[in-house]
Amino acid sequence: MRTATTILLALTAAACSAATAAPPKPAAGEPTLAEVRKATERFQDVNVALAEGYIRDPFDLCDTAEMMGKPAHLGAMGVHYFRPDLIGVSAPPNPRVDGEGLHTDFRKPSILIYEPQADGSMELVAVENLVFIKAWEAAGHKTPPSFHGVTWDRMADDPKTAIDEAHMFQPHYDRHVWIYRDNPNGVFTPFNPNVSCKHHKGAKSHPGHTTQADH
Repeated sequence: MRTATTILLALTAAACSAATAAPPKPAAGEPTLAEVRKATERFQDVNVALAEGYIRDPFDLCDTAEMMGKPAHLGAMGVHYFRPDLIGVSAPPNPRVDGEGLHTDFRKPSILIYEPQADGSMELVAVENLVFIKAWEAAGHKTPPSFHGVTWDRMADDPKTAIDEAHMFQPHYDRHVWIYRDNPNGVFTPFNPNVSCKHHKGAKSHPGHTTQADH
């Protein structure tokens, strides 16, 4: 009985600790999530994004976890709109998108992510930044970029798989920030189960690649 009581107390203490644990905080010079939202609210109108130089993913994909060979329950990302100048794209995909940009300021994100709606409109769900690993390291950085103390995700295609893990981009670091759609997976995770691609009318996979649904 004493052992069971000890275990119960330990579990209770752990649960309380997890519930009260402080979320990641911005480092010096980094904006809070509230500041990022305030700086990007105008992009809830996709036409404003287009007018400011964002372009819709030329492959016209609505990315999902299943498309990337991951469990479908993780959810989706959505449709990406990006600023070529902020990413530093210098030429069309050949065969992959490459660039030299080092932009990391989330107050002016290089990528906006939208969820297609039933009426054909687009709803802003997240913002994102991306830097190419080759350019990042050439600039003298010894470690990946981070935001609020969380290291950005590393994305690189595995040629041994039929899935394009890097979304037709050269190896890069990226970070999603879910400030317009609650994400039970976490505010900095790639996929969101509260986002759906069911109303997307465009492509279902990257050129030359297959999805789990294709098999």
